[in-house]
Amino acid sequence: MLSFYVHIPYCVRRCGYCDFNTYTPSELQDGATLEIVSGDYIDAVLKELDAAPVETVPTIFFGGGTPSLLPPKDLGRVITAIKARNGVTDDCEITLEANPDSVTQEKLNELFAVGFNRISFGMQSSNPDVLKVLDRTHNPENVRKAVDMARIAGFQSVSVDLIYGAPGESLSDWAATVKEALSLNIDHISAYALIVEEGTKLAAQIKRGEYTMPDDDLMADMYLLVDQQCLQKGLKWYELSNWSKPGHQCRHNIAYWKSNNWWGLGPGAHSHIDQKRFWNVKHPNAYKEKVFAGISPIKDSEILSDDEKKSEYIMLAIRMPEGVKKAALTVAQYERSMEYIKSGHVIEKENALALTPKGRLIADRITHEMLR
Repeated sequence: MLSFYVHIPYCVRRCGYCDFNTYTPSELQDGATLEIVSGDYIDAVLKELDAAPVETVPTIFFGGGTPSLLPPKDLGRVITAIKARNGVTDDCEITLEANPDSVTQEKLNELFAVGFNRISFGMQSSNPDVLKVLDRTHNPENVRKAVDMARIAGFQSVSVDLIYGAPGESLSDWAATVKEALSLNIDHISAYALIVEEGTKLAAQIKRGEYTMPDDDLMADMYLLVDQQCLQKGLKWYELSNWSKPGHQCRHNIAYWKSNNWWGLGPGAHSHIDQKRFWNVKHPNAYKEKVFAGISPIKDSEILSDDEKKSEYIMLAIRMPEGVKKAALTVAQYERSMEYIKSGHVIEKENALALTPKGRLIADRITHEMLR
């Protein structure tokens, strides 16, 4: 089995907190429209596809950037090519990340027609002030419209992405966002703590003292709030930052967390095949030049040792409810986990160690302790 990630590196404009590998068309080409950039770019992605293993595909995920900016027919070319070349499972999950402002009923109908069956909308917040801090452009009211239109189009799974911990965001602001998200016709929520990356507009604003980040206690309260509210609405956590109704987990992301094989198509995309990890050149123009010249776009690679593979298993498995198999831990690692079992951060099952809600708040610290 081989999953595919397809990177669409285009946005109309860059959000203040974003350090993803994405570009506006005008940054790449004077006067370029997405229509012009798109066809050429998809040609390159299809050329790179020729290098991937020919194995059946259980999941395809289009991320970005803003994949929903591209014409559905161009995105559909990639799905059609993967189906023809590799074949897909009967229940293949095909996800599109979308900005609520970039879809219409007609576009969503077309996206469903070309093969997408799951869509994830970047909601981030329902609070206009928080959206302003995050430098998001969408109108919060458009999220509900977009979700409803996606259901009319036929999408079986609809998700929203949320961000908590923006400067100035209170617990009641966050509670209102979660309440609004859970009132939508969705079956999946991702909620991520805001991480301020060096070099972003938001990082510069914080450095200048324009904004102050919330403290750890507030961030913990925000996480526990979304966890409790999701549970009350029938969405159970299945990974640190993800909750879903039964049968609506994002199987593509689970493939990452279980270290399954996947191939990343596009500039800056990462791949993982057996014990080898590799990644492409970052800039779309450099990527296209290489691919069209018949040169591999892979920038670098690494072979994971058995020890690295074991460490990675612990790091990823601890993020999920099943937890880490005891058999995968050394005696020393197991003993170091005991203090967290005593303190109520880790629960000991018959064959595994898993995080409690309290433990999820300090997952990184527990992982570090296990691995040191």
